[in-house]
Amino acid sequence: MVKRSVSKKKSGGAGKASIADLEKQILRLDRDLLQQVNERAKLYQNLARLRRDAEQPAYDLAEEQQRILELSASCKGPLDEPCLRSVLREVASGSRALVAPLRVAFLGPAYSYSHLAASERFGSGAELVPVATIAAVFEEVNRRQANFGIVPIENSTDGRIVDTLDMFARLPVRISGEVQLRIHHHLLAKCERGEIHEVYSKPQALSQCREWLARHLSGVRTVEMTSTAAAAQLAAEKHGAAAVASRQAAVQYGLNMVASNIEDNRNNITRFAVIGSDSPQRSGNDKTSIMFEISHEAGALADALAIFKRNKLNLTWIESFPMAGTKSEYLFFVEFEGHQDEMKAKRALVSLEKKTVRLEILGSYAKNEPVE
Repeated sequence: MVKRSVSKKKSGGAGKASIADLEKQILRLDRDLLQQVNERAKLYQNLARLRRDAEQPAYDLAEEQQRILELSASCKGPLDEPCLRSVLREVASGSRALVAPLRVAFLGPAYSYSHLAASERFGSGAELVPVATIAAVFEEVNRRQANFGIVPIENSTDGRIVDTLDMFARLPVRISGEVQLRIHHHLLAKCERGEIHEVYSKPQALSQCREWLARHLSGVRTVEMTSTAAAAQLAAEKHGAAAVASRQAAVQYGLNMVASNIEDNRNNITRFAVIGSDSPQRSGNDKTSIMFEISHEAGALADALAIFKRNKLNLTWIESFPMAGTKSEYLFFVEFEGHQDEMKAKRALVSLEKKTVRLEILGSYAKNEPVE
């Protein structure tokens, strides 16, 4: 039998470091890291005091988010970008909690995809509050019971989220940011695949895995739930039941990953809107969301959309939404590249106001790339 050992340092410093040497170096770096993190927190507190003395907000959440994304993307490893982003996010989140705690409402329960989006944006230093409906998220923000809310606005497979658009039409809240989350669905259960006779999840998740379920679990009954997390909790309690949910839900409820990444669209992305009262400054890479109503006459929509072309504003999203209580009247939700404070956007919005019955600027905010 061949014996293997780790080389030790030779006298004079030549040769490889020993296990003990490397462990000591790592411990020293860990201590240095903790010291620097706490030094950063102290500086952050000082900065917040100066900003308040200057009658400015204690911090700029949008600016911090942009800096985290840029720093984590610029680092060349060996740690990957999601790992580095999570480290920076938690340091920033903990520092903010020392200055002014944040309360963030999301569509619960915990470990739903909305919860994951809220964690991605705000970190664990914020108080993340689960509520039962999208309408409740808006109401928490509108009543100032929460500083921010996270609501799904669009999915790359299923399209617009009707409940969210409906609430923008009902309550005067603003969009101050976005989170684009790559959605990976997993089949979770405590039994083997052959023992599964029911699959639970929210309607959108079941829809996004329709083809996979038809191929691999033909004849198994699908049951709609209010959330993927609630489905995971039920699967943990009921033999023969499985859930379509996130990896984090599997860990939380002690479920096995029966099958991974079962979504039919490998580019399955849900875009979440960060709602609140903030108005982020220009970042140089922004988008603006608006909502408008036009008169019910021929050419009215074409005239409105021509304004964006004349002002060389690129539209990135447009949705029509039927207005409650009418037979054929619609609201239009539009997003375009640029910030509302830019001159060409200002000109376009002034012109658009003259062509519309109602115009609401929902907000301008930095564009974000999809994250895992």
